[in-house]
Amino acid sequence: MNNIKIIFFDIDGTLIDMQTKQITTKTIDALQRLKARNIKICIATGRSLLQISRFAGIDFDAYLTYNGSYCYDHEKTLFSNPLSKEDVNQLIANATKLQRPLVLATRNSLSANGNDDDLKTYFGFSKVYYQIVDDINAINEQEAVDQIMIPARKEEYPTIIQDVKAAKIMAWWDRAVDIILKDGGKGPAIKAMLAYYGFSKDEAMAFGDGNNDIAMLKTVGHGIAMKNASQELKDIAKHICDDVINDGIYHFLLDKNII
Repeated sequence: MNNIKIIFFDIDGTLIDMQTKQITTKTIDALQRLKARNIKICIATGRSLLQISRFAGIDFDAYLTYNGSYCYDHEKTLFSNPLSKEDVNQLIANATKLQRPLVLATRNSLSANGNDDDLKTYFGFSKVYYQIVDDINAINEQEAVDQIMIPARKEEYPTIIQDVKAAKIMAWWDRAVDIILKDGGKGPAIKAMLAYYGFSKDEAMAFGDGNNDIAMLKTVGHGIAMKNASQELKDIAKHICDDVINDGIYHFLLDKNII
């Protein structure tokens, strides 16, 4: 693993603990050591641009947001994959049928057509909140929607996606879903990032904990699941490191002589 040039990190459950909502001192130290060795560090999250955590003393090289639907660095957009307006309208109708609110995420706003406890908790993880608007359809008409968030249980998934042509559910929590373009996800976005930087998959590593990280771990040469990850992610991971709360990333990178 001494040829690693870029590492992608999920946020929730990977860089920060879901309970404390904090990043540990040793994880910060690991990120700083990677930067000192000129290894690029990138966020790869389901969060929106407005929800990205900022960690003191850490300057990430690039950000994959909305599960890869919108990616950027400090200078420009690197990859964009928004939902079609037709599918957004259908998803609004399907959520209404279930009597569920939803949030349309664009590059500039998080707009909801209602509220419930699950939606509040979902956004409470990042401590960034949405604005309730009178006309959610108008948001879709005016802006590109990169992702939709809907509070839902697994048995509601078929209704949510009914008659939707080119979108899919990405779930990292059992009480809400992210919806992105069908051919989207962290995997295609990371392929685009590696091509942009000129790196091979064997020079890339990724850490994650949720099912929305499966494509990411399959895309890089070295996919690592946290010990606190879903079983599905562990099943496809090349390696498993310790829990986020036990500084799993730090100890793995140290043990492999990457830092």
